[in-house]
Amino acid sequence: MKPASALRIAVGFAIACLATSTLAQWPAKAVRIIVPFSPGGFVDSSVRAVADRIGTRLGQPVVIENRTGAAGNIGAEAVAKSPPDGYTLLAAYDGTIVINPHIYPKTGFDVLRDFAPVTKLGDAGVLVVSHPSLPVKDLRELIVLAKTKPGSLTFGSAGTGSSAHLACEMLNQRAGIQLVHVPYKGGSQAIADVVGGQLPLACTAVAGALQFMKTGRLRGLGLSSATRAASAPDVPTFVESGLPDFVVDSWVGLLAPAGTPKPVVDRLQAEVAAVLQMPEVRERYSVIGVDPVGNKPEEYAAQIRADLARWGPVVKQANVRIE
Repeated sequence: MKPASALRIAVGFAIACLATSTLAQWPAKAVRIIVPFSPGGFVDSSVRAVADRIGTRLGQPVVIENRTGAAGNIGAEAVAKSPPDGYTLLAAYDGTIVINPHIYPKTGFDVLRDFAPVTKLGDAGVLVVSHPSLPVKDLRELIVLAKTKPGSLTFGSAGTGSSAHLACEMLNQRAGIQLVHVPYKGGSQAIADVVGGQLPLACTAVAGALQFMKTGRLRGLGLSSATRAASAPDVPTFVESGLPDFVVDSWVGLLAPAGTPKPVVDRLQAEVAAVLQMPEVRERYSVIGVDPVGNKPEEYAAQIRADLARWGPVVKQANVRIE
């Protein structure tokens, strides 16, 4: 055998042994998931629905730490700078990961350099809702009304640069209308003002609006997902409303620091995917308006790259910027 071939075999064997050793030793302590938002929201609820069950399968506790600020940038930066040992993960929200890099001069992290994608937990469509006094029944009628009153209709969202905000900016661009954005410090505040009649429209997660839709205090006009939501089956999709190929899902997933050993990432993905198949988890996700996913790290990484490319032109055309 040639020396070079022998060396390659020896190196390959050493790497395989190291990977096996790493997986055998991990996890030896609690795994921490940093949620970069307050408790109770879409991201936090999606993670809490699976954390304990993931911990059971790993044989170690999974601890959630809420570290808020700067639309998720503070928590994301903390994970990006954590040791790549599999013990610190990020509950990644698409607004933070693929939109913030386009609207913040500095985020404190580089998405493609600083993270190792683990898996996407789930998708949630963006819902356009209105106060019942607005004379429209669905998205088609809203577009017609908006064209007759350019710049006079306002919509609230969870904040500048949130996926709900950008989805409705894309709606402006695709439909040729001028809905005016009113940013809030949370989707629940925007919903409250629509329910109270201070605002005609909101772009929001399904879960936050459901109880008000059921009591007639909000009207669901359109959903950005590919299919109608099981929790809101009467609300048509954007595609059904005459906007071809307009599918936008807000997502939450898990990211590890770059350099985390692949055996650890693969183990995490496998355990999360198994938990997402549990009937009780799927039922909980249905209640909060999330479609469970659990895809492979490579698939999740491909979506992150694609979403980064997609949102850049939308942000530029809408002139969204945070200094």
